[in-house]
Amino acid sequence: MQAAAKAIAEARPRVVAALAARLRDLDLAEDAFAEACAAALIAWPQQAPRDPAAWLWRASLRRGIDAKRRAAVRERAVHDAPAPPPTPEEVLMADQPIPDERLRLIFVCCHPAIGADARAALTLKVVCGLSTERLARAFLVAEPAMLQRITRAKRKIAAAGVPFEVPGPAAWPERLEAVLATLEIAYAQAYEDAALAGETAGFAAEVLRLSGLLAELVPDDPEVLGLAALVRFTEARRPARLDDAGAMVPPEAQDVRLWRRDLIAEGAALMARAADLGRSGPRQILAAIHGAHLSRMETRATPWADIAALYDVLLTVRPTPVTRVNRAVALGEAFGGEAGLAALAEIDPERLEAWLPWHAARAGLFAKAGDSLRAREALKAALALKPAPAERLFLERRLRALG
Repeated sequence: MQAAAKAIAEARPRVVAALAARLRDLDLAEDAFAEACAAALIAWPQQAPRDPAAWLWRASLRRGIDAKRRAAVRERAVHDAPAPPPTPEEVLMADQPIPDERLRLIFVCCHPAIGADARAALTLKVVCGLSTERLARAFLVAEPAMLQRITRAKRKIAAAGVPFEVPGPAAWPERLEAVLATLEIAYAQAYEDAALAGETAGFAAEVLRLSGLLAELVPDDPEVLGLAALVRFTEARRPARLDDAGAMVPPEAQDVRLWRRDLIAEGAALMARAADLGRSGPRQILAAIHGAHLSRMETRATPWADIAALYDVLLTVRPTPVTRVNRAVALGEAFGGEAGLAALAEIDPERLEAWLPWHAARAGLFAKAGDSLRAREALKAALALKPAPAERLFLERRLRALG
């Protein structure tokens, strides 16, 4: 059963994206996939398919096409009419390999008819399959509010007759920011899981691929290049993010010999191209922060003061709680725990209680400041949020070290 669940989770983004493009209905695509998954859990234990994704694609597509035909019959008020035989096109579609429609569907979900606050959330729900609960945590909002946001966005797509296609290049600028935000948040979900053991495991490689594709399609947008560089700088450290026990290793403690120099070189080239364009933005600044971490390959020390200064710059263009928490951590590393705690005290914690990095940051800064009691409390709060396996081992180790 675990193997089936893993295969379904891995197939979902690709299959649902292809279904939505074919059926031109987001809810129908998700419903058809869910029905196919239920059938798979019954059929696969008896005979596992050679290609689970292809099996799910064909089963979902058949169910989706059947549902559309039944709806058409109901609309014509022809009761108890037999279903018409499949058209040659439908037969052909059912036998085709799964098309890769993810970038197209990302552009569809980022249509300007949809509210800016809903575009990235809708894309992450439909294309990536993130649960509403996880989306609410990622956007630091309540779960009912996130559900309403996604529901309204789907209705807007249906009511506005949004075409399921990638628009011409002239229409890209009005959607590009939402596309970049979606990819950035999707990658952040994967980055939180050092072992890539959870539901977002496939996001890392996928965003690496899609960000590179966007950099080819839009080579003169510095933020597109900045995102592609950011993902390459962070993925370069992936081989060093786990120790022998499977625990997460923070960047400043990683073995730099394991970092991937090919991805670092790609990221540096992208940053150089972005710099030549003369327009800075938050993703370029984030890439510069991760580039500063990578400088330890040469200097043998993490330049925390420089990283804190970069977060100061980032704060001017992206004054979010996430930026403020990361800035506080950098200040604590550069100037001591008290400096980091002073920066944390400026943040309203109400929206951050369900965000694990907030508690982990507090724990680290309290420990630096010599307050073991509060550090332990913060670590226990982080562990209560059920972190991924590698992060859980890391936090438990820190808790034991505090006695």
